[in-house]
Amino acid sequence: MVVWTEQERSIINGIFGGLNYEDIGPKALCRCLIVYPWTQRYFGAFGNLYNAEAIKTNPNIAKHGVTVLHGLDRAVKNMDNIKSTYAELSVLHSEKLHVDPDNFKLLSDCLTIEIAAKMGKDFTAETQAAFQKFLAVVVSALGKQYH
Repeated sequence: MVVWTEQERSIINGIFGGLNYEDIGPKALCRCLIVYPWTQRYFGAFGNLYNAEAIKTNPNIAKHGVTVLHGLDRAVKNMDNIKSTYAELSVLHSEKLHVDPDNFKLLSDCLTIEIAAKMGKDFTAETQAAFQKFLAVVVSALGKQYH
């Protein structure tokens, strides 16, 4: 079980409370698909992903990026029980979608970069530490079915 300080909870809630999901979600997913092109294999039904511009302008990718961030809302609202909250998603990604669990970490890194860029100087070391801890717990929960 993860122990959260009140400061960490406040930081995580503050980050998500100030996010523009329609901006950050698509940017993070696009960055992941462009920087790590092998991750595109899970999005074959999303249409044209032939180059960076096609990925950036793909409405299905944008929509899924927003969906991912809304999925993270569930973790924010259930910080004391993230593994249980994501049990069904872990099974879905493992057994039906066959997503390599390492890709969750890649996407979390891309999300961190996008949020850091958006927050600028407000993305302090303390903010990063809390956010990375949160994402590590989410990644672990999503990968639980694989173990």
